[in-house]
Amino acid sequence: MDLKDSLSKFKQQQERCQSSLASIAASTAKPKHRAQPVNAPSAPARPPQPIKFSNDTERLQHINSVRKSPIGAQMKLVIELLYKTRQAFTAEQINEATYVDIHGNKAVFDSLKNNPKVHYESGRFSYKSKHDLKGKDQLLVLVRKYPEGLAVVEVKDAYPTVIEDLQALKAAGEVWLLSNMDSQEDIVYPNDPKAKIKVDDDLKQLFREMELPRDMVDIEKELQKNGIKPMTNTAKRRAAAQINGVQPKAKPKKKQREITRRTKLTNAHLPELFQNLNN
Repeated sequence: MDLKDSLSKFKQQQERCQSSLASIAASTAKPKHRAQPVNAPSAPARPPQPIKFSNDTERLQHINSVRKSPIGAQMKLVIELLYKTRQAFTAEQINEATYVDIHGNKAVFDSLKNNPKVHYESGRFSYKSKHDLKGKDQLLVLVRKYPEGLAVVEVKDAYPTVIEDLQALKAAGEVWLLSNMDSQEDIVYPNDPKAKIKVDDDLKQLFREMELPRDMVDIEKELQKNGIKPMTNTAKRRAAAQINGVQPKAKPKKKQREITRRTKLTNAHLPELFQNLNN
């Protein structure tokens, strides 16, 4: 076979390869979109979508802000969790609920252990109130132990519904709920069932019509007649005042300062006020 025949055969092989490649490319090519009519409006271009932080990124930012906050702020988050739930939590559970890393912050761990409102035992933290009460019956038993009165502030954090139970006990006549005018705090007193008596209307009317002496000396005499020793002795106090001549001190009058020529005048623009000056 001469050189000319060899080149002709090589060209034929090249043409067959090119046709095969063209058919393969045509079969795998994506279908073209149909051409829109000439008068059809063009589709508006879509604006670029803003980049959004993922929820995980926001959560990590929140965790970082909590753990960089002051110790008092982190303790507040933990104590609020313990107060609302009234459950015992491990450090890991507190971390999941509040993102406060107790194990990773020794200052927070020590502060929680030493806080009077936190109980720590066997690796668990729980809320600690002054009085361990579980309900209205235990609350009534505690109030009856304080006949002189119990401050509501001492029991209001015993359990979540303690204020509602106090109001219910008051409505049932089991306790008295009064306000202390000095400290502006509510005081709860037990209502002794033995002291519950029924008074006739005639006796109530007689009590209202009874007139008391207007002078304190006469009141003290009436008390003594009935075998009651008065806490005051008005007659003796009045006699001592007359002997010693005790009189209410008069408030000293402030000496009025005279204006002289040496007085520094600040109202020099009103000369008519200072025409008659003492020499």
